[in-house]
Amino acid sequence: MSSETATMTVANAPSHRASRLDRFLMQGGIVITFLVVAVVATALIEPRFLNRLNLLNVMRNFALLLIPSLAQMLVMTAGGFDLSVGAVVAATSVVTAAVMLVGSIYFPGMELALIIASLVIALGVGALVGLVNAGLVSIFSLSPFMVTLAMMSVLMGIALYFTQGIPIYGVVDSFVANVGRGQFLSLPLVLWVALGVLAACIIMQRFTALGRHIYAVGSDQRSARLSGVATSRTLIAAYMLAGLLAALTGFLMTSRLGSGQSTIGGTLALETIAAAVIGGVSLRGGVGRAELVALAALFLSVIANAMNLVQVDSKYQTLVLGAVLIVALAIERLLLRKRQA
Repeated sequence: MSSETATMTVANAPSHRASRLDRFLMQGGIVITFLVVAVVATALIEPRFLNRLNLLNVMRNFALLLIPSLAQMLVMTAGGFDLSVGAVVAATSVVTAAVMLVGSIYFPGMELALIIASLVIALGVGALVGLVNAGLVSIFSLSPFMVTLAMMSVLMGIALYFTQGIPIYGVVDSFVANVGRGQFLSLPLVLWVALGVLAACIIMQRFTALGRHIYAVGSDQRSARLSGVATSRTLIAAYMLAGLLAALTGFLMTSRLGSGQSTIGGTLALETIAAAVIGGVSLRGGVGRAELVALAALFLSVIANAMNLVQVDSKYQTLVLGAVLIVALAIERLLLRKRQA
């Protein structure tokens, strides 16, 4: 090797290392780094973090954040937002408990039928909300931000009026025991449900026409329409799927709480957007991977658990979540500039 060639090789080495680092960060390295640092730091600061019961609690919280985060990911990838996701969770929690309460009076002893009926009705409510959101966004060309913000206000108002802020009890015992607290292969049942939803989202994104169309609509709706993509139907599908996943979350949260509550999900819109952005979903649409959103949801669950273990006040927990979101937005902007450079 000539001296000139050797000099060029040495000079290019830092740039190669920099390019590898850039690729790592752009392909999900940020969320992986965040997660590893959070787990290691929490385990060192608070040894109780690695306690089995605490880890089970983290898994349940992760599952109940992952499902609505995937809902948010679908809508954001299609170029929109869904600020109503938390309100759908609260409304369907109330619906689930109300159906079981009324049903147990008229159909005593039919617990399995009541659980299935409440799930079907809750999913129907979620799908209807998603359909209305999508119709207002796609047909009337209204802002997704404003539409879902208004829907959030409507749903929260209805839920609070119906319950008067009082939890609805009467949830069947087997629902709480087998779903909310149930385990399969030593892992919470709700975690298995969340992982099943995650697998379905990954398959949809990578191997189905709907997944490709959601990416296309989010990247450039006009170009997608000119390419033959049914943009309105794609948006309707994305918002309805988001509504279904939010409703499923409300159903599962009811099983864990043992009651229907109109006050849950108040910060869920912020949390799901944070999970999506930290997981690499672009605010401009067209970019998003379900597996990275799952890692981001796990990261946020670990952070929340760590703050609970060290007894950080709940008001400061919201502050930390906002700070993490700001950092994630700043990193997304830097990576966007690198891609465009």
